[in-house]
Amino acid sequence: MQAELTQIFVLLGAVFALLVWGRIRYDLVAFGALIIAATLGLVPTEKVFSGFGHSAVAIIALVLIVSRGLSSSGAVELIAARLIDPNRPLPLHIAVVAALAAGLSAIINNVAALALLMPLDLEAAKKASRGAGQTLMPLSFATILGGMITLIGTPPNIVISEYRQDVLGAPFGMFDFAPVGIAVAVAGIAFVSLLGWRLLPSRASLLETEKQVIQGRYVAELRIGEQTLQEGMVVADLYPGANDVDVHILGLIRRGKRIRGLAPREELRAGDFLVVEGEPKSIESFMGLTGLDFAGSEKHEGGVVAPGLTLSEAIVPEGARIEGRTARSLNLLQRHSVTLLGVARGGRSFQDRVRLLPVRAGDVLLLLGTPDRVAAATEWLGVLPIEGRQTEVVQRSKAGLSIAVFMLAVTLAVFGLVALSVALGAAVIAYVVLGLVSAREVYASVEWKVIVLLASLIPLAEAFEHFGGADLIANQIVNLSDGYPAWVSLVALMIVTMTLSDFLNNVATTLIAAPISMSIATATGTNPDTYLMTVAVAASCAFLTPIGHKNNTLILGPGGYRFGDYWRMGLPLEILVVCVAVPTILLVWPL
Repeated sequence: MQAELTQIFVLLGAVFALLVWGRIRYDLVAFGALIIAATLGLVPTEKVFSGFGHSAVAIIALVLIVSRGLSSSGAVELIAARLIDPNRPLPLHIAVVAALAAGLSAIINNVAALALLMPLDLEAAKKASRGAGQTLMPLSFATILGGMITLIGTPPNIVISEYRQDVLGAPFGMFDFAPVGIAVAVAGIAFVSLLGWRLLPSRASLLETEKQVIQGRYVAELRIGEQTLQEGMVVADLYPGANDVDVHILGLIRRGKRIRGLAPREELRAGDFLVVEGEPKSIESFMGLTGLDFAGSEKHEGGVVAPGLTLSEAIVPEGARIEGRTARSLNLLQRHSVTLLGVARGGRSFQDRVRLLPVRAGDVLLLLGTPDRVAAATEWLGVLPIEGRQTEVVQRSKAGLSIAVFMLAVTLAVFGLVALSVALGAAVIAYVVLGLVSAREVYASVEWKVIVLLASLIPLAEAFEHFGGADLIANQIVNLSDGYPAWVSLVALMIVTMTLSDFLNNVATTLIAAPISMSIATATGTNPDTYLMTVAVAASCAFLTPIGHKNNTLILGPGGYRFGDYWRMGLPLEILVVCVAVPTILLVWPL
């Protein structure tokens, strides 16, 4: 047993070192460690792949798909657009956005919440002429804090709940995390809003960094359909919406000809085309806000609300098939069901219609279609797709429906009518049937690296516990806190878990710390839920580095941050979390 214990410590130590090093993908590190453990006999052959069938793995995958459905419906955007105002004083802006972020993170995956809110916060920073670095870190930290509130808000809560099911016979409920999570989130949001943002460095380069993520402006044509028109509707009626999303209305095309000297009081007719200029996301938002459609929408089943449509950007090199030709002459829409929605030409305007415009080398094209069809079209056209420059087309008309399906699934799980995994699985099926998520997006929504990481580490964590590794560390913590009040061991466990989480993936941290917490509870004869809840909170608190949580990594470039910037606001926040979480845990989950 001693030899096996030494081997498991060496193996997990190597995993820890490789994950901190970061040069090898974390899923490959974990899977490689699993295979080595099986070769050494640390993990029985029949249990090597048991992690892939664990309920925690399925729940995390389903949560990611449901989050995609909620974002695709525009439910989140609808709420955010009404609450985010760039004209507010900075502390108030941070407080509102942070509260919104925390609330969203409680019901959808916190990575998805940040991905939805970060573009809106960048836009608000641009309009207020301030560096996004002042607000992005508070936003990221708020999404992490909000994820602690519910079972499905963050993977550590799911892992802890399923671990409790394995060792105690029952999982944590959906809102068992709420008392502690809400207390920590409220304290954290107050801190980042009032004081935290003041601790961040102010650099002139932050604004320059933001310019790198701002996309180009395109001239595009949008079709006016029957559903858009209201009686007596004129061009000026569209100006407020255009101003809100920073889109310029350049002209109107009727019967194939541009109307010269467009007047604001020009009455709109069904079948007219509106010529607009803006960034891809702004154009997409304007379409949703006004009910406008795109040219050739009849070729896309479902029109602008078809599932899975994206706006993709591609640059035209010399010698491309489309160079010197038009989208219509190439029958792009008929051949590939892809619409050339807009063209950017170095900030210059043009008089030709987009589909009739001879494309030049150096132009950037804005293509609309499903990802698979756009990929085929870009290869056929000979253009070069710009990595990371895709904008999802939101199905705003289905926002209420997506929320209703999600709330029904949560209600069924909360009242114990069906298991959480079954309820979420039913919600995914409903989203596919309703067209909120395409079949391709079901698989694209899942972050498979996290799934492989979790499934690989579950057998390793079981071996760690089986051979006495958890007991060994737990006894050290108990011995060090011997003679002190019981809460001292809680603080020690929380600090150790937090430190691990700042350098390791939070799922890996949870899997290592969960058996340690159970061993401490067993050794001291106290309530195991107290220690499990401590691990759940601490594993989510990765505020000191950009590598501890994916959200911190996502803001690194757009915020213009450096590695050492995170501890400025993160260290006092972690201290605050310990001071708030430990008394609250002892109150709600007494020893």
